[in-house]
Amino acid sequence: MYKHIIWDFDGTLFDTYPVMAKVFKEGLKEQGIEEPLEEIVKQMKVSASSALRYYEKKYHIDEDFITVYQKRKKEAELELSKPFAGIKEICNYIHSTNRYNYLLTHRGESSITLLKKFDLYKHFFDFITSKQGFERKPSPDAIHYLINKYHMIHSESIMIGDRDLDLLSGKNAGISACYFTEGNEENQYADYTINNFLELFSII
Repeated sequence: MYKHIIWDFDGTLFDTYPVMAKVFKEGLKEQGIEEPLEEIVKQMKVSASSALRYYEKKYHIDEDFITVYQKRKKEAELELSKPFAGIKEICNYIHSTNRYNYLLTHRGESSITLLKKFDLYKHFFDFITSKQGFERKPSPDAIHYLINKYHMIHSESIMIGDRDLDLLSGKNAGISACYFTEGNEENQYADYTINNFLELFSII
């Protein structure tokens, strides 16, 4: 049984990639550029920052484009982003059984805002966002911090995410890793693979 459950945000707790990608696609279209939504989502899933670097190189988008995109993205996310099906149930279950949810994201305060909006904040014990300034995943530094702060037992701790870097941050810290995917692919770094968050009831 896992006592400490560490969650990624984008693409794991919340279904934000389609929102981010749609805003980006609309911005490109205004510049006369057509890019498939599926390709933008694919780049965003690597990381938002790497996606911006990719499209800066591919289309020579400038700082003004990025500034406008960031503003529109923030507005759209707060209005349109929602947690995945099953998230409320599993987070409540973890909290109600005297175990602990933690947030580990590269995002800033927008992650906290969205957790509060959907009444999830109360189920979380601690939050690591960009504010703390830890080295980005797959570095294990943020997880090591949580392990040391809360005297976690490694075998009782698990990282849940939708990308290699999420899983690797867990494995690099010596804890288990659970891969969430809406497809059928496996992940070499995962101890568990799920397609629906209700599957976690049989894992944790």
